[in-house]
Amino acid sequence: MGLFDKLFKRNKEQQEQKEALDEGLKKTKEGFFSRITKAIAGKDKVDEEVLDQLEEALITADVGLDTTVAIIKRIEERVARDKFVGTSELNNILQEEIMGMLTQAPDSKFETFDLPADKKPYVLLVVGVNGVGKTTTIGKLAYNFKKNGKKVVLGAADTFRAAAVDQLTIWSERVGVDIVKKEMGSDPGSVAFDAVQSAMAKEADIVIIDTAGRLHNKAYLMDELSKIRRVISKKMPDAPHEVLLVLDGSTGQNAIEQAKQFTAATDVTSLAITKLDGTAKGGVVLAIANQFKIPVKYIGVGEKMEDLQIFNKREFVDSLFSLEG
Repeated sequence: MGLFDKLFKRNKEQQEQKEALDEGLKKTKEGFFSRITKAIAGKDKVDEEVLDQLEEALITADVGLDTTVAIIKRIEERVARDKFVGTSELNNILQEEIMGMLTQAPDSKFETFDLPADKKPYVLLVVGVNGVGKTTTIGKLAYNFKKNGKKVVLGAADTFRAAAVDQLTIWSERVGVDIVKKEMGSDPGSVAFDAVQSAMAKEADIVIIDTAGRLHNKAYLMDELSKIRRVISKKMPDAPHEVLLVLDGSTGQNAIEQAKQFTAATDVTSLAITKLDGTAKGGVVLAIANQFKIPVKYIGVGEKMEDLQIFNKREFVDSLFSLEG
């Protein structure tokens, strides 16, 4: 394949990803903009009534009260500073304010799944409650890393739910990557240790470890995750290199409560927010990013394996505010 063919293929993939993102945020966009349109209809400036209706639109999109108040306050300050701000400028101002609040991984690239060259294997520990799409997200991650030329090993450390091991096994076979697993009820730390050991022996680029999705109480969760981290570090002192929390975007404020529990229990370093295509509450991405100051690294905008995308806040805001389609 020549250089121009590679560039054409890459541009085509980028275009397809952007189209998937636009489609995935369609429900949020439609609800959000219908309310903004109503708020500014017949108005020629941003006044108190416009701001009240804008506040309602943001809350309805599940941006959250605290984040909504912060956005409205910034717009009020902007209006006061600039003396006159027309409603035609409101979209641009909103985009700027939302962009400023979103947090993404500093090395995020919209089109690539890459890894640090100095960490091999890269140990990724995945946490989250059952039902948020955690195991599916791991499968999609494995697919995308493999597609990007990386050698992947999966670790089935959710040994308390037989379906979790079976589901991850199916994903490993579907994607064509190795998996380390044991019988149900085995020690999760032992599985995690063996997965890292196997990845090192096979010179894999990344090992992705699933963990139990139970949230009975914070102390129990903390103990279990701490043990897994401890045994992993015995094999690789600086591992795990990343703790990814998977949240279901369609659950709105419940996702924020889950984030509170997990960030209190372990050192979460990145977020994946799934199922955004099935909800009008995609504003929860903004609420979570603003409240926890943890980078949103991946978002799920569809069922296909390519629909798990590396989060890019500029592309996200562009899709959210795009009126085409």
